Amino acid sequence: MPAKADGHSQMLMTGLLGANEVPEGDPDGRGQFMGWVKDGQLCYRLMVNKIDAATMAHIHTAPAGANGPVAVPLEAPATGKAEGCADVDADLLAAMLASPADYYVNVHNAEYPGGAVRGQLMMHGM
Repeated sequence: MPAKADGHSQMLMTGLLGANEVPEGDPDGRGQFMGWVKDGQLCYRLMVNKIDAATMAHIHTAPAGANGPVAVPLEAPATGKAEGCADVDADLLAAMLASPADYYVNVHNAEYPGGAVRGQLMMHGM
């Protein structure tokens, strides 16, 4: 179970939709990502629905409308939900916090191997 956000944590979040994928992913797909940044790790909850079983999930580097390389691998929410913690390089973590909109979360499946749902990261006020 990921650590809960507290006064010393920073939280990243996004809503995921198939329409946000490039090219468009699952038209019915949706989801939510919440990540707590603490002690050099990104602990997260990732939930999706209305998509076939997920095979992969990642945080990528790229602004909205563009695709980019994988920055942080995440556990695939094969049953609709995944949670865990990932070690993240300090420089990458600082860049994600400084400019979260330059990063996106996406979830892949067999029907949409390029991505079924996607959402650009944003900071959530603590």
